[in-house]
Amino acid sequence: MALHLRKCFLLPIRSRLVLPQQRIKSVYTTCDGFNEEEIREKLQRFPGGSVDLSKQTSGIAVLTVNNPGRMNAFTGTMMGELKDRVDELEQWTDGKGLIVQGAASTFCSGSDLNAVRAISNPQDGMKMCMLMQNTLTRLLRLMAPGSEIRFVHKHMGLVPGWGGAARLVRIVGSKNALQLLSTARRVDPDYAVSIGLAEEILASDVSRSLDQAQKWLSDHTKGPSSVIRALKKVVISGRELPLDEALRIEKQVFGTVWGGPANLEALAQGPKHKGHNTDD
Repeated sequence: MALHLRKCFLLPIRSRLVLPQQRIKSVYTTCDGFNEEEIREKLQRFPGGSVDLSKQTSGIAVLTVNNPGRMNAFTGTMMGELKDRVDELEQWTDGKGLIVQGAASTFCSGSDLNAVRAISNPQDGMKMCMLMQNTLTRLLRLMAPGSEIRFVHKHMGLVPGWGGAARLVRIVGSKNALQLLSTARRVDPDYAVSIGLAEEILASDVSRSLDQAQKWLSDHTKGPSSVIRALKKVVISGRELPLDEALRIEKQVFGTVWGGPANLEALAQGPKHKGHNTDD
């Protein structure tokens, strides 16, 4: 999803449907004609910038899209680095959440035009699309005062190709999604919250937005990492999958935490709430 967005943008660590790693299964495989190494080799010809990852003992990681000279546009090497960072996070069993931010004062302005021009044929464009759709997913968004989001694809003669359109519809509904994409309007924090595009507006300005985002995420991820990751998995499954498949995933995840260390510890300590059952 190509966005003009000032810091910060909040994401969960990707989830996997195959335990114990937790990620929604890849959208595209070799059965779809997708060859990751082939497109990555082409993208490596367009270097610049970096995707930096810092993992904290709190279970929160910070990923920085770092190419401020080009408004943090994704170069070819950065697309590959993002995939590598996501793969690394999926193996981080202590991880609870991820904050994605842009270096300097811009989140991300989309793809670097040098790479876009070089792979502007439809075949390579679709391969890049498949790589990025397999990499990206997002659940929650925070905005700092004075920031904005803008979908400028139509000005480039394009539509979103990294999963941005399909997920935008699920987030804000088809009416709002069509309006945002067709008008390329500037979306301020208040409007973003009103349509569900952003969860909350941070209390401080951009200069302190990372601290505010870390505090917000810490408040929402208290508890054992295994439980937080399990919660994310059932929610993402419910959002992304047909109901019957989501229910099966919920059953599988429930089996991994029932009788697990966190569950047994909570039972030993006694209930901390009244009038609530563990079952629906």
